[in-house]
Amino acid sequence: SFRFIKSMRENLQENNVLDDYLEKYPYSLAYKFLDNSPGPGVAYEPMRNYLDVSYVGIVSLGTPPQDFKVVLDTGSADLWVPSVYCRSGACSDHSSFDPLRSSTFLLSGQLFHLVYGSAAISGFLAYDTVRIGGLVDVAQAFGLSLQEPGNFMKHAAFDGILGLSYPSLAFPGTTPVFDNLWRQGLMDQNLFAFYLSRNEEKGSVLMLGGVDPSYYSGQLTWVPVSKPSYWQIAMDSISINGKVMACDGGCQGIIDTGTSLLSGPPDHVLNIQNQVRGGAYVVDCDTVDTLPDILFTINGVDYPVPAMTTPCFQLLQSHSHTCHSGFEGLDHPFYPETWVLGDIFLRLYFTVFDRANNRIGLAPAA
Repeated sequence: SFRFIKSMRENLQENNVLDDYLEKYPYSLAYKFLDNSPGPGVAYEPMRNYLDVSYVGIVSLGTPPQDFKVVLDTGSADLWVPSVYCRSGACSDHSSFDPLRSSTFLLSGQLFHLVYGSAAISGFLAYDTVRIGGLVDVAQAFGLSLQEPGNFMKHAAFDGILGLSYPSLAFPGTTPVFDNLWRQGLMDQNLFAFYLSRNEEKGSVLMLGGVDPSYYSGQLTWVPVSKPSYWQIAMDSISINGKVMACDGGCQGIIDTGTSLLSGPPDHVLNIQNQVRGGAYVVDCDTVDTLPDILFTINGVDYPVPAMTTPCFQLLQSHSHTCHSGFEGLDHPFYPETWVLGDIFLRLYFTVFDRANNRIGLAPAA
């Protein structure tokens, strides 16, 4: 007779140590010993979930490697980290790159300036070896900051940002990390995918070069990219209980792992809030189950999102049972009337970013 023998993955899960195991050992190594491995040519970069606000991976630069915490951001295309020459307060509170410690460092002689929604970074461009998810990307262009003004980066849980959007958004004359990984033949497929954990520090992962179906349920539904700069798609509508509340007649959406919330035109967000809870952005958690879902219809498929979410913001409240809306009114500086589907949305839906076919795959997260 046959006796059922549990896999290594199941034993680790039952003992609540799977995440620790995968964090201790690189995913590319650990998956050799676990069942359901997607095979070679697929790299895994674990991410730490900081209070449902940011998802941070660890990449290394230089020879020997210098490690940095970076946001893996589909809303930008450049890689940058602080330099030892930066004198901003934010730099002193974070890890910084020392070019003199790297034997493979090359200086470009170019300056760079990047503007994000909540910060501006300036410094100089350089080239060096970048390691991510066990992959080695040689001669990668990246920025070294000299100035990080303001308080945003000073209190950030990360040192820098690694952009994963299209090359058209990258600093002129440079090639983004993902494109270089593909050009160097390090991945099986020209795509990457995100699984973002919910309310858990560990478990989130960026997959490079392949897709692990154990991270989602059902089938992937594909949506064409409408403009290959951001990961931008066309949306049909945003509705509540069958009534269109925003995006009437269609609108554009940007899938952005570097944004915490769901943002859209302020008047449209207010319409949604008024419909849900009389305009309230904060409600008692006991009433959440009575609130209707907001339905995002994309390429004919409905993606429900709860009206209220409980990210880290509830920790800042004296009342521990307070739930906050995942929506914020914000006009995109370059694309008015555009919605940004951030981590609130991506925690619910496993997402594949397919560069080969310029499309995005969505499925309910496992």
